[in-house]
This record gives sequence, C-alpha cells and structure tokens, in this order.
Amino acid sequence: MTGHLYRKQHVVTSVVAVIVDDEERVVLTRRAVSPFHGQWVMPGGKIDLGEPILSALHREVREEVGIDVVAGALVDVFEHLTPGAENDHYVILYYRCRPSRHDLAPNPAEVAEARWVPRAELPRLDMPEGTRYALGKLFPELRDPAIRNLES
Repeated sequence: MTGHLYRKQHVVTSVVAVIVDDEERVVLTRRAVSPFHGQWVMPGGKIDLGEPILSALHREVREEVGIDVVAGALVDVFEHLTPGAENDHYVILYYRCRPSRHDLAPNPAEVAEARWVPRAELPRLDMPEGTRYALGKLFPELRDPAIRNLES
C-alpha cells in the first residue's frame, strides 16, 4: 500500500476504444463530466464487475457516441496515478477499433462534443496523458517522452 489517499480505495479498471478510420481520423469526445472534464478523450469507461472487457468496450462506445465498432488489438495499458481526494487510480486498456459507420450520436450526459479528428490536428488538442500516450503508440509524431507509463 502506498499511503496515498484516493477517492476510492481500489483500482478503477477502464477500457477505451481508439477508433481510427481509413483516412487516419480518430473519434474524440470532449468530456462533459469528470474525470478529465473539458478535455478530449476517446470513448470508453469503467468495466463493471463481472463484465467481459470487450463487452464493456462495445457498451461504452454505444453509450458515448452511438456507433458499433470492430475491436482489434490491444494498443497498450496505461496507468493513471494522481493521488488526491478527488482522484482515482486508473488502469486503462486501449484497444484499436474500426468504426461501423461515421455518423456519431454523442450522449450529452457524458459528451459535450464528439467528432472525427484528422491525424494532423491531434497535437493541438487538450487531452489527458493517457489519451496522448495511446495515440503516440499509433502515430509516432505524437509520442511525448515526458509521458511515463507503468513506472516501478
């Protein structure tokens, strides 16, 4: 045990869809809720107890942007550690996905905006480290050596 206090005293495991189309555009949503309120992220969320990982992935994508995806390979796992009473300890599984269609239907309860972002625009957006890290795995020009992951 680290002695750090978090909002919840357990690890929150989440799954995120890195949805990329044939034109190398990525689905990003601007969060309407915490965590990461106002920042650009990819669709995803918490895995419910007893829920298979890929079922959670499909559920979260449908809930947030209203489309189905074909899940591909695991991009990486990112650990988000920010101690504090308002924060959680997250372990986030990022999966590369293909979209079933391009017309997004964002859920206003969670998403302020959803759009297809061209690869060239990605560096200019405000996004959490985990989002930038996962995108850097797919697009080398987005890699940020300052972002550390899974430190010992």
